[in-house]
Amino acid sequence: MGDQAFVYERMYPLARFLYETMPNYEVAGYALFAVIFLLSAFVYKLGFAKKLSIGKNAVIALFLLIGGLGLTFLALFLPVVEGLVIAALILILYKIRLWREKRENAASQ
Repeated sequence: MGDQAFVYERMYPLARFLYETMPNYEVAGYALFAVIFLLSAFVYKLGFAKKLSIGKNAVIALFLLIGGLGLTFLALFLPVVEGLVIAALILILYKIRLWREKRENAASQ
């Protein structure tokens, strides 16, 4: 049990929470992968997405899945999920500010 406590102490909060609360480690790994994939897709949509064809969107989703797999391994001991949350918050604030500026410019013209 000492090794398990040692590993849990080094994990970042969300990964530790998932691994402590899920029924087994396999489900926790898939849950962490799902969180990372969804946050990556959300950050992509907020910051970089353009109108693309379905095929191009499928290729981007495939690369997000592949990249999410690598990030899942890093997320155990690095703040990957926390960084994605912060990136999403910053992009949300940027989008809100951009929307307000467009609305004010439209109202002044």
